[in-house]
Amino acid sequence: MVPGQSWSTTWTYFEDGWHEGNVPLWGARTHAIWLGSSVFDGARVFEGVAPDLDLHCARVNASAKTMFLKPGVAVEDMVGLTREGMAKFPADTMLYVRPMYWAERPGPMALPPDPDSTRFALTLYDAPMRKPDGFSVTLSPFRRPTQDSAPVDAKAGCLYPNNARCMFEAKSRGFDNCLVRDMLGNIAELANSNVFAVKDGVVYTPIPNGTFLAGITRQRVISLLRGAGVPVVETVLRYADFEAADEMFSTGNASKVLPITRIDQRSLQPGPFYRKARELYWAFAHG
Repeated sequence: MVPGQSWSTTWTYFEDGWHEGNVPLWGARTHAIWLGSSVFDGARVFEGVAPDLDLHCARVNASAKTMFLKPGVAVEDMVGLTREGMAKFPADTMLYVRPMYWAERPGPMALPPDPDSTRFALTLYDAPMRKPDGFSVTLSPFRRPTQDSAPVDAKAGCLYPNNARCMFEAKSRGFDNCLVRDMLGNIAELANSNVFAVKDGVVYTPIPNGTFLAGITRQRVISLLRGAGVPVVETVLRYADFEAADEMFSTGNASKVLPITRIDQRSLQPGPFYRKARELYWAFAHG
């Protein structure tokens, strides 16, 4: 949404009912806004389908447990609520689906949350998907934390300011996004999605090492490509591997599969492996 404009059409399930608009959920003393105890997930509805919706709902429950919250909504109930929410929009609306948990109160020691104060909301809103016209990347000077220094095994709100500063810094140099390294200097992901490089007919992607979420769309695309006979290798990758790639693409919930069309000053074309990945994903989604 462009700054200054109103929110797009939004429906939120909160406290046993549906509410229209950007519903206020938090107060000034809410633990999540003060001390960061929020988790979320993102699913997509497009062209009348909601691929892997159950996996996204399961992941938000897992993220809640990682953050010492009590997830109180079963996966099947969350899926059912999402279907209810979808019916409130025209059938062709592209939706972002965001289930959330957070702690309302601190526990006895103030800093840790009170698990029994965990609350839930499910928000669906009109959010067109980005057209697959490609984007540019560079190398970020910032890095991903390790699992012993941040809850990187959860989709936690507290992790995203670091991703945001990666993207702000890249945009300040004229790029749309950036490749982000782990603490050892290996590429982990983009600022907001997972990344793939193709070289000599083989698709490569960073191996999960506890510094980034191996996304649901990423895992789905790997499975689909391998099922179609395309070699996909999860391995340690350096920035030089991406600089030398024949083609690159990203996967993520927001727009699923997108081509990367420039790395630093080197232009790339959307290639056959990107097109194959996108075609396979769309066929899966509608299957």
